[in-house]
Amino acid sequence: MTDQTQDFAPERAQAAAWFKELRDQIVAAFEALEDSHATGPFADSAPCRFEITETSRTAEDGSDAGGGLMSVMRGGRVFEKVGVNVSEVYGKLGAKAQMAMAARKGIPGMADDPRFWASGISLVAHMQNPHAPAVHMNTRMFWTPHAWWFGGGEDLNPCIEYEEDTAHFHDTLRNHLNPHGDDIYPWLKEWADEYFYIPHRKRARGVGGVFMDDRCTGDWQADFALTQDIGRAFLPAYLPLVEKRRVQDFDEADKDAQLVHRGLYAEYNLVYDRGTKFGLETGHDANAVLMSLPPLAKWV
Repeated sequence: MTDQTQDFAPERAQAAAWFKELRDQIVAAFEALEDSHATGPFADSAPCRFEITETSRTAEDGSDAGGGLMSVMRGGRVFEKVGVNVSEVYGKLGAKAQMAMAARKGIPGMADDPRFWASGISLVAHMQNPHAPAVHMNTRMFWTPHAWWFGGGEDLNPCIEYEEDTAHFHDTLRNHLNPHGDDIYPWLKEWADEYFYIPHRKRARGVGGVFMDDRCTGDWQADFALTQDIGRAFLPAYLPLVEKRRVQDFDEADKDAQLVHRGLYAEYNLVYDRGTKFGLETGHDANAVLMSLPPLAKWV
């Protein structure tokens, strides 16, 4: 991580605007999917819309420290629960967060100047039909007076796995990332396989995807372009799978398998996910941070 003493104000504004633009695209696509679902067990219900709530973060001294938009849709024809959040927060990192950053990222000078800024988009979708896969996507930018970096990724979490769905998801990610170098997709795929692994279950939480953290090559525009293409890959990688699986018949055994798999997903997010830990430790809106949790889950 190289020292970056600039304030990066134009770059920060550009990144925050992109995360908001991507959020708007995804929300529109998901609502259109709700509108178009005319068959299957949930077709008689009315199409849902996202409920949008402004979120806020309050600094330790009580001052405003940014916030964002929490967009959640519940009980839809296609989505049982889906959230698409964007945030832009800032302030000073507390002692625990400073220690974590210094230890994991090797950022100098945190104790002398603990200011930070962060913006990103976070998405998790839990589906009505057990054959339609759950999914996660998150990209973000983080800045301190001494460093900046990008992170995030996306991974597919089906409770009933289809090899052709997994292949489509990964092929789409590969095609979007190959312009950044033939080694990028394999590297980020391997990183995702390691990151989305649940040690106490000795298994992955899904069928993988791509993931990166601490992305700071020194070329901000190149790193931002890679982050954008991870985001651009999401809809073409995911929507065709939902279109295909949302009309399949399912039974109680399928639904039971879905609830058990959701328990696995909840365990990972509460025990291991870095974004969840950071959001709660820095005082962001708890409902927005925990948006990723499923509406119903089951443990055997």
